Amino acid sequence: MSYQSTTIVGNLGRDPEMRYLPSGQPVTSFSVATSRSYTNNQGTRVEETIWFRVSVFGKMAETCNQYLKKGSKVLVEGRLQADKSGGPRVWTRQDGTPAASFEITANTVRFLSSRGDHAGGGGEEGGGGEFVAPDAGDEIPF
Repeated sequence: MSYQSTTIVGNLGRDPEMRYLPSGQPVTSFSVATSRSYTNNQGTRVEETIWFRVSVFGKMAETCNQYLKKGSKVLVEGRLQADKSGGPRVWTRQDGTPAASFEITANTVRFLSSRGDHAGGGGEEGGGGEFVAPDAGDEIPF
């Protein structure tokens, strides 16, 4: 048996979008930016951001759509989904630089921002909460 799990902590890049599968099951999608900064060998400070596209199903999809907003800090645990090429979704930004987005189907979404705090601060106190999604199987709507 094989198993893989991915855990990320970051901020929503825009408000979540909810829709319904033909079966009637709700699915909410949102993008999460994870960032790190470091100093390279030349002594230059480098900021690195990686984007993840998260899909959440069922009751947790409704809850995420209701409470998360652009800037909300979240912890997401789930399985990494490869695109048809076997890797991340790759595109070119408007400024001509390359970018990639990794797709995650969430099992758990933990709200880390306090209520009303969508600028990335806060912690688990205040409006934090954890929601565990039922297994959505292979029914990915995109």
